[in-house]
Amino acid sequence: MIKDIPKIVTEVVVCSNNSSDDTVLVARNAGATVVEEPNPGYGNACLKAMDYIAQLNERTDIIVFLDGDYSDYPEQLIELVNPIINDDIDVVIGARVSHLREKGSMTLPQIFGNWLATTLMKWMFASKFTDLGPFRAIKYDKLLALNMQDKTYGWTVELQLKALKNKYTYCEIPMKYRNRIGVSKVSGTVKGAIFAGVKILTWIFKYGIRK
Repeated sequence: MIKDIPKIVTEVVVCSNNSSDDTVLVARNAGATVVEEPNPGYGNACLKAMDYIAQLNERTDIIVFLDGDYSDYPEQLIELVNPIINDDIDVVIGARVSHLREKGSMTLPQIFGNWLATTLMKWMFASKFTDLGPFRAIKYDKLLALNMQDKTYGWTVELQLKALKNKYTYCEIPMKYRNRIGVSKVSGTVKGAIFAGVKILTWIFKYGIRK
């Protein structure tokens, strides 16, 4: 996956989130910077990588989040960041549209949950989001201003809700999506799917009540 990332990227940061396989060795051999977060949770992994970036004495313009399961196509990163570079958009979500998805790449609970979450966001916040896809890009300064907090599955929807609240400009880019390598801790288990759903809905209603 790392080797498919376009060369316009300054640095690839991989967070080993308490992994028990050869993630660290493979990622370093592929040229990535590896940070390690022993506490499980998608949000914890993202926050750890952000801590590393904050310590760099270099200018950071755009952050792209990309899962390590090879379900997204890293080479489409250029399409993802183009609206930020060319049109000054703040946030871009890679939308896993149905006609570009490989059969079986999203489970029925995932498809329904994604539809439910984005529909609620449309009703409550006049949102135009159609997906909570993990392949996403955001201006670095805008990301820092969101003060991200969620340490688990609510990270993606927290970012989108806070972007709406702060009136960030945003758009979606249709992306190809394929069957992942390995088994997901979220969609691959009943417990994971339920917990992720509860977290996502909690964030939506939390912000809905505040609004």
